[in-house]
Amino acid sequence: MRIRLRTLVAAAGALALSLVSGCAQGGAAGSSPNTVTYWLWDANQLPAYQACAKGFEKENPGLKVRITQLGWSDYWTKLTAGFIAGTQPDVFTDHIQNFGQYADLRVLEPLDDLGIEDSDYQPGLAANWVGRDGHRYGAPKDWDTVALFYDAKMAKDAGLTAGQLNSLSWNPRNGGTFEKAIARLTIDRNGKRGDEPGFDRNNVRVYGLATNGGGFGDGQTQWSPFTASAGWSYLDKPRWGTKYQYDSKTFQSVIRWYFGLAKKGYMPPLSDYNVQSNQANTQVAAGKAATAFDGAWMISTYAGFKGRDIKTAVTPVGPTGKRATMMNGLADSVTRASKNKAGAKKWVAYLASDECQRLVGGYGVVFPATRAGTEAAVAAYRKKGIDVSSFTEPVADKKNFRTFSYPIASYSADVTALMTPAMEDVYGNGKPVSSLDETNDQINLILSQ
Repeated sequence: MRIRLRTLVAAAGALALSLVSGCAQGGAAGSSPNTVTYWLWDANQLPAYQACAKGFEKENPGLKVRITQLGWSDYWTKLTAGFIAGTQPDVFTDHIQNFGQYADLRVLEPLDDLGIEDSDYQPGLAANWVGRDGHRYGAPKDWDTVALFYDAKMAKDAGLTAGQLNSLSWNPRNGGTFEKAIARLTIDRNGKRGDEPGFDRNNVRVYGLATNGGGFGDGQTQWSPFTASAGWSYLDKPRWGTKYQYDSKTFQSVIRWYFGLAKKGYMPPLSDYNVQSNQANTQVAAGKAATAFDGAWMISTYAGFKGRDIKTAVTPVGPTGKRATMMNGLADSVTRASKNKAGAKKWVAYLASDECQRLVGGYGVVFPATRAGTEAAVAAYRKKGIDVSSFTEPVADKKNFRTFSYPIASYSADVTALMTPAMEDVYGNGKPVSSLDETNDQINLILSQ
């Protein structure tokens, strides 16, 4: 699940200062030898983890789990404040975007003694949570990939079949069959489609592709399927790289083409996007967009749109001959200041077990990290009448898909703070993509410290 913390840079600075001055020496809020406090942000997953807590308590008489669910903006603000004040939970759901910063600030407890093995989870998930110091700081929880959600009726009216939408390809020169499909799905106020003479790009009723904004520094549900299928990587190394590559000609050519879809009228302008009230899924639900790239955590949301038959297609084939999608994954971490580390580690080990992950998978709201958990989730979605193969196929088919991780490096909050306005300037303010060279230099200067 995506999170955005524009205040994290300042919060991380305050956190670093408090650790240096010794102000964060208290224990987790409400922790005791008999209670493990656990925070998560996704309300849809709360029932599943409440059920896991019952199983854990049955296996560990005398230990109780107290779960707190917070909206994701409040979640990260309160968590960072908790690290400063010493009121953080014993265990929390962690995101790879913040992992590097938290590991560097030494607020996470090493989990090397839990016996986490890479082979027990979907490929790459366990390895992502090992810090630069070689210690493990997270136990794999779940995973997600990105696919193309589309309104089946709009696609049919445009003359596009499911087979065609699953066979799209693209390139940064003319957009390939992907751009042709998006143009066909776009309709202006007079009923003209984007590929028809007389189309008015300045007065669009239905956009072919919804927008999820500028993409910050990762572009997970925006441009990352395109940059990756063009052969580009965020960093010079898969994990803990020392140089970002936003100055790459390949990257910039993709970004120029991608945001150019808005100039052609096939994608909404940046001014139409709002992180709180008008995300891509909202645009599709309202009939303002025919398709949207979005993550597996949104499957149930799209399936629940009343009056709309939403299907999914795999990401398009790029210049490398492969399709691409980010494969992100959350983890559970123990806070270093926890007063109940023994109980906290037992709870994290249980959360990472097949027993809990099968149970979570059975709720059909997320893909758990273990293979057994994933299988349970696929079966649960199938019972609901939802085909999730567009999300699971990339994990199984390495020949035709490139799956890649969220960029793992230090100073991730600083990268977000710099890339957010830079990408918005390119998307919404007409700045040339070459302006990203300067931003890249600023980021790499910070990373070299």
